[in-house]
Amino acid sequence: MAALVLVLGYSLARDYYFSLSLPMRRRDRARFFLDLLETVIQRGQPVEPAILSAAENEDRSIGVEFYRVAAQIEDGARLGEALARVPTFLPPQVNEMIRAGEKLGELNKVLPACREVLRVPPDSVRTMTHYMAGLLLIVIPVIMGLIFLLTLFVVPKYKELAGGMGVPAWPVAQFVFRHLPGMLWVDAALFCALAGFVNLYNGGSSGLIRWLRFRRVPVADWIAWRLPWNQKKLLRGFSAMLAVLLDGGMPEAEAVRLAGESTVNEICRRRAERVVAALAQGARLDEAIRAFDATGEFRWRLANAAHGQGGFLDALRGWHAALEARAFQQEETAAHAFTSGLVIFNGVMVGLVAVGMFGLLVMLLKATIAAT
Repeated sequence: MAALVLVLGYSLARDYYFSLSLPMRRRDRARFFLDLLETVIQRGQPVEPAILSAAENEDRSIGVEFYRVAAQIEDGARLGEALARVPTFLPPQVNEMIRAGEKLGELNKVLPACREVLRVPPDSVRTMTHYMAGLLLIVIPVIMGLIFLLTLFVVPKYKELAGGMGVPAWPVAQFVFRHLPGMLWVDAALFCALAGFVNLYNGGSSGLIRWLRFRRVPVADWIAWRLPWNQKKLLRGFSAMLAVLLDGGMPEAEAVRLAGESTVNEICRRRAERVVAALAQGARLDEAIRAFDATGEFRWRLANAAHGQGGFLDALRGWHAALEARAFQQEETAAHAFTSGLVIFNGVMVGLVAVGMFGLLVMLLKATIAAT
């Protein structure tokens, strides 16, 4: 039994570490890959042979996915095709941006937009996210198991004992006994919700999120767009990619379409299609962009950037930093509110169970003393 507990504990700890470190490990791999691409491009060398040469070093810290990409290139695939066949190597947005840069023919111009996506959240945000995962793997399962055991073994014995002695149940005990199964279902629902948030934090890397990401009913993408902090991150990624493509001289309609695809979000892609449709009807880009961001801020920023001297990306860099700061602030606030509410709810639930059980025990003791 002890060996089984140790094995289960080790498995949970390993999964906990893998789940939390996955986004950071993918971000580190992406940064290494971007540095490699930038170095190769600055030297004027072709990208594919350089990747094959780097794979010959057999450095395990790069990750096995890098060698899978190299294997695809060795089989004759171009860089974009290899990344498409190994979607777990890079974050989805970076993957699409690199492929868009390859289509543009100027891969070096999309690297700044890729780095915008790979910005690391502040320590406070990462700490709260880790705290949420800790609640997911420790607190909630323990409380669910406790309530289940009480419902299955303890509560029936208490009811049987109280009925045999003719002792009426205390009102709090009656409430607890009646609603224990419902409490268990509520805790299970919170467990599933928290698991979903952890999967979204992982960037949709789990099989469940990828299964939910389909175009007709994009459930996961709709949820990701409705999260205020994630919406700002998607808007920042779309804006950065659009700026890079416009600075590269790509036609506006094609730039908007590729920028929408680079977000890897169906809601963003559909909004980008509305912008393309407005451009086809003769609207200016700063007017057509209203179809993507109804607040009007993107339109105002883009209109001012069009009159700048350093290009769209340089003109929008300050706005991108502001979006990033607001997104991290909202993410931290949501993490604090959710985890605090979860702790309070579970504390109240455990308190009610304890009060109900001990209240009935006190009444049974009083009845026993009175009978003697």
